[in-house]
Amino acid sequence: MSPERKKQLKEFIESLNKQEQIWMNGFLDAVLNETNSSDPAADKSHAENKKITIAYGTESGNSKKIASVFANRAKKEGIQAKVVSLDQYRLTDLAKEEYFLTVISTQGEGEPPASAKKFYDHIHQNGFNLPKLKYGVLALGDTSYPMFCKAGEDVDHQLKHLGGERIIDIQRCDVDYEIDAANWMHDVILKISGGTTATQPAEKPVKKAGGKKIYQGEILTNINLNDRGSSKQTHHIEIACEDVYYKPGDSLGIVPHNPVSIVETIIALTGIDAGRTFVHRNDTYSAYELLHKKLNIIYLPERVVAKYAAHVEQEIPAVKTSLLDLIKNYPVKNADHFEVFLQQLEPTTPRLYSISSSLESVDGEVHLTVARDAFSLAEELKYGLCSDHLCSLNAGDKIDFYIHHNDQFRLPGDDQDVIMIGPGTGIAPFRAFLSERESAGASGRNWLFYGDQHFTSDFLYQTELQQWMESGVLNELDVAFSRDQPEKIYVQDKIRQRAAAFFQWLENGATLYVCGAKRMSDDVEKTIRELIEKTGIKENADTYLDELKSAGRYLKDVY
Repeated sequence: MSPERKKQLKEFIESLNKQEQIWMNGFLDAVLNETNSSDPAADKSHAENKKITIAYGTESGNSKKIASVFANRAKKEGIQAKVVSLDQYRLTDLAKEEYFLTVISTQGEGEPPASAKKFYDHIHQNGFNLPKLKYGVLALGDTSYPMFCKAGEDVDHQLKHLGGERIIDIQRCDVDYEIDAANWMHDVILKISGGTTATQPAEKPVKKAGGKKIYQGEILTNINLNDRGSSKQTHHIEIACEDVYYKPGDSLGIVPHNPVSIVETIIALTGIDAGRTFVHRNDTYSAYELLHKKLNIIYLPERVVAKYAAHVEQEIPAVKTSLLDLIKNYPVKNADHFEVFLQQLEPTTPRLYSISSSLESVDGEVHLTVARDAFSLAEELKYGLCSDHLCSLNAGDKIDFYIHHNDQFRLPGDDQDVIMIGPGTGIAPFRAFLSERESAGASGRNWLFYGDQHFTSDFLYQTELQQWMESGVLNELDVAFSRDQPEKIYVQDKIRQRAAAFFQWLENGATLYVCGAKRMSDDVEKTIRELIEKTGIKENADTYLDELKSAGRYLKDVY
């Protein structure tokens, strides 16, 4: 635009009052949209021949939800969209894809969700090229964790390494993913449809306040459920919190604080000013606050130990250890030297505990079932940072937490049967399930398999379970106490003994749940596979289990 025209336009705008300027703004916007828009039919015809596959890997269900919304948006633009879970995706199809979009979450220490493990391993372990593939990655994560969105980053990098064409930069999403995911979808559709779309995004999600809602609760009760003579400590903890909201199947998340004695020792040894402030994740904290509440200093992963070794320029074994032990054995030069490394430490990872209560029966409370984790490190007895902290709390103590929602571990309809397998602390969500079904007057039957070491000292919630048996809430209860006889008996052995009834329940539509240690879960699934083959219910055990999973009738919450 020439200087003269700019001057004329400026003078004209300044001559308008506020309302006239607002009207003019809307008028110009409408004119520009009309000018720039192409024939919708032409846009759709351009996109009609495009085919995309949207593959998701999920743990909590968010990736699946996004993939479904994405597919609907694409179809409105005339794009043929297929949605598939990565555990159901045929790996041989990858080289044939025109457009491959994946929505994948990250778990634990940067691992992909269980449903995406097969795909993740395939692209990393097989030597092949994907020169025709056009792809994009939407990565879901949680910035509370050090390896934020790493699984998605790995997939994005590897598809590029295999020769794929990245049509859009990876989008990393935090827990409040709605706006970032919607914008990414829109940009992908623009790319695929040739730069224009017939319609703009219909919904414009409102940005949430940001981050998880942090509740403050008060400890009501904290008792050890194990009797005298047990080698374990399993605590039942009741927390009061008036506005708390959760569903059976959800977990409670806690970011544990580091022991004050260890923090003070580190400050004394390094000479750092406890009040010196640092910016950490867009907030300002003192050195003391960082070491006490925000940073992982107790069990450093090998990658952080390697960083410390480079920082102090010494050879240090690549093993998990604490920051205090590193400082004692390989001291920093001075406070300034330590300040530099302090900013390389990773945030403390939240710990999740299955909720063992139902709001229908204990309004304004949340209950936990926590095993005090004990282990040996360098021939010294250690305790888990968070479980030790929780088990040490007293009535009246305050605790901050958040709720981790898990829509992939929910009860079915009230008229549906459920089979629950939960030895040890795996019983936690099933106590919540039974409480919920009792309060709702559910007509569906309930069967629980429970196990631990000894009947007399390790039968968690024995009185409650017996009461549920007497009232008819719990229809079947099979228990296995592995150390009460010469031969060890586990829950999978009880399943083997009840195989006929077990499969009759499944054939009648029961939903199967497994909660507890991953090794136990693997052993249980192996037993079920063997029994499927023996009973002849299906020729292929994998097919039978896949059908249960696809129908949402085989759900696991393992750790």
